[in-house]
Amino acid sequence: MTDPHAGLPEDMRRFLADLGIQGQDLRANPLTGGVSSDIWFVEADGRALCIKRALPTLRVAAHWTAPVERSGYEYAWFERVREIAPAAVPPLIGRHAGGNMFAMAFLPADRYPVWKALLLRGTVDPAFAAAVGDILGAIHAETAGDGRTAAAFATDASFHALRLEPYLLATARRHPDLAGRLEAIAATTGTTRLALVHGDVSPKNILAGPEGPVILDAECAWYGDPAFDLAFCLNHLLLKCLPVRDRTGLLMDAFDRMAGAYLPHAAWEDAATFESRCAALLPALLLARVDGKSPVEYVTEETDKEIVRSVARGLVAEPPDRLSAVRHRWLDSLRH
Repeated sequence: MTDPHAGLPEDMRRFLADLGIQGQDLRANPLTGGVSSDIWFVEADGRALCIKRALPTLRVAAHWTAPVERSGYEYAWFERVREIAPAAVPPLIGRHAGGNMFAMAFLPADRYPVWKALLLRGTVDPAFAAAVGDILGAIHAETAGDGRTAAAFATDASFHALRLEPYLLATARRHPDLAGRLEAIAATTGTTRLALVHGDVSPKNILAGPEGPVILDAECAWYGDPAFDLAFCLNHLLLKCLPVRDRTGLLMDAFDRMAGAYLPHAAWEDAATFESRCAALLPALLLARVDGKSPVEYVTEETDKEIVRSVARGLVAEPPDRLSAVRHRWLDSLRH
């Protein structure tokens, strides 16, 4: 008789035992899709859970390493956000402090579909985008100026390795004429420390749960610039227009609803200053998703890549101060 969890790594087996999970009915199999972690689905004693372990080298074409200690910060982000928006994070089961892994409840796809999959199928709900913006704004507002949270997430080196270098600085090397601007945006982002940042607010990391958005994959957690989270997610709504062009109107509505729900929370600084920084960062991230170390996999046609480059390069060279300016320039490019 074959062992149903024969492939489960030994350190994960020990971790399960530490959690008191070692029933005879245990079944386990690896989950696919992650580039930065090993993720296993485990079912035992009537419970379904995931074990996530950070990888030192990410599974992408370009060489990309990152500190494995980020696993502990991810778990800590979930714990901190649970205090602010309990339904917006998965239920936690336990953390293995020495093994750079943790366990959380498994949320089934039939009840918690991935937002990215919905968008790519053309299912665009602007109200859901607004809910994401509202939750992000609440997290940032609740942690702004919080010294305890700032000390707990002083992860500048990890954020640089996971975000600033592979996105902004790598893109600067591909576009030397814009290198000064992109490096300046990276420097501004990296030295702005205002609130608890998730760092990877992408539709692939957001589940459309029955009680609203559930945010996963907080490996980039950092006390820094909240503009990064909003710009990062808005960027994905722009990019989704390329594979589902017939949903462009709805995606632009989702863009407006997300920004509109978020911005009223941004009372930790002058609203115009925040939006200006976010609007300058957004086109830099747009360019990074075709020419950085982590290009989006659904923008494959060279004509589509050139649309991204044309819009993004122009806005990086002459940065806007309003998010609506980025939206309008993007929409104009799709009409021509």
